[in-house]
Amino acid sequence: MGIDDKARHAKQDAEGKVKEGWGKLTDDERLENEGRMDQAKASVGKAAEKVADAVHDAVKPHSNDR
Repeated sequence: MGIDDKARHAKQDAEGKVKEGWGKLTDDERLENEGRMDQAKASVGKAAEKVADAVHDAVKPHSNDR
């Protein structure tokens, strides 16, 4: 995956941490849960990046074999 995806997932994770923290501070359970959800989505995105990178690296050496 590209740098744009990595930056988007990092931003989503950071925003989720801020939301969760603000939700805890203000006793806003909905915002706290929304922050956790944002962090979970970012984690899934990061995992997908790792899988895509691993597949790309595994296929890349064989791409010239024809």
